[in-house]
Amino acid sequence: MNRRRFALSAAAAFAVSGCSVPGQRSGAVRIKTYDGPEVTSIVVNKGARKMYLLHGEEVLREYKVGLGFAPLGHKAAEGDGRTPEGTYRINRLNPNSQFHLSVGISYPNNADRAAARAAGKSPGGDIFIHGEPNRKKDRKRAARVQDWTAGCISVSNAEMEEIFSMVQTGTVITLRP
Repeated sequence: MNRRRFALSAAAAFAVSGCSVPGQRSGAVRIKTYDGPEVTSIVVNKGARKMYLLHGEEVLREYKVGLGFAPLGHKAAEGDGRTPEGTYRINRLNPNSQFHLSVGISYPNNADRAAARAAGKSPGGDIFIHGEPNRKKDRKRAARVQDWTAGCISVSNAEMEEIFSMVQTGTVITLRP
């Protein structure tokens, strides 16, 4: 199966389940503690596939990320496979994600909803920074494709544990092209 077809089928399967839906855990995840400087913002540079956790202007951590299966452009509608662009907030921490752990992003905002409504579509939602799928067969498939999510931002499970411990609700996240 070619890369594009796999990405579409994997994303469709993941989209149905949603990152926020509690999943079967293969074992308890130990939530790490963090005792460093506060993460004051997150910046994602989609083109470079990089995410930065910042304290003011100082980069605390840098991660290589995967994006939605159609990563170019701003998310316009549910199912389009795009990762949003713009400024949002972290609005929830989910320790029971189907993708190891996840951190929710406040997409869609009012402008996103209005643009989707004008196009006669739903803007979608449930956009997260998350780890790898909990299900072993999904994890193997996702490992073969960089941009495999339905519009979320993916990192390794070890990185997600670190992010989960460092980020708080209300943190600003800016997603750039």
